Amino acid sequence: MKRKDFLKKGALGMGIIVAVPTTVVHACSKDSDPKETELGMEECELSPSETTGPFPIKTPSDLMKANIVSDRTGVALLISINVLDLSDECKPLSGVYVDVWHCDGQGYYSEYGNNALQQSDFTNAHFLRGRQTTDTDGSASFISIFPGWYRGRAPHIHLEVLNAKGESIRITQIAFPKSVCDTVYATSSYKGEADTLNDRDNVFINSLDGNMADSLTGNTADGYTLVKTIVV
Repeated sequence: MKRKDFLKKGALGMGIIVAVPTTVVHACSKDSDPKETELGMEECELSPSETTGPFPIKTPSDLMKANIVSDRTGVALLISINVLDLSDECKPLSGVYVDVWHCDGQGYYSEYGNNALQQSDFTNAHFLRGRQTTDTDGSASFISIFPGWYRGRAPHIHLEVLNAKGESIRITQIAFPKSVCDTVYATSSYKGEADTLNDRDNVFINSLDGNMADSLTGNTADGYTLVKTIVV
């Protein structure tokens, strides 16, 4: 399916319309408001290597799907990932796997629970986790909800790129501008302002510019579109 058709049909399937940006809205300076710049002006640099965190996907091959919402509620989010190959003049990298996973609006992860990190039991659930294969443009998209937060971490999405054999190429995380998070977290499906800022987060503190979403456009009624380029 072509990307434009995916965006249209996928969003309508959720009963919402997600705005598709025509400009890149940068959010690189810690928690400042994003600034608009022209597309294609960014330097091609290797994306930061980050931890998978305490809640990685256990069986990603079983989660080949674009709509990862499941039974979770929250502000709609279309995640659009573009993968570039640093070793090949930063050309789009097609045919690789992109895995994404993140917590729900209350800060809970599926596939885990009954432990010190997450007491609520979601060990038999598989929400907000998925895998897609990049197309000829190096792109993969996911229909999700805006992630919530949990104590000690700034809001984030986990992401891993793997080759066709399932071997990991790059593990990283995506950060969000505080201004948008504050707007989303004031809605009913979330638990208020996050307790950790991007520049105080132990993952983003030394790599925020490379982790921050390239663009994040939309609103709480219609949903948001996140665009992020990952260089491997």
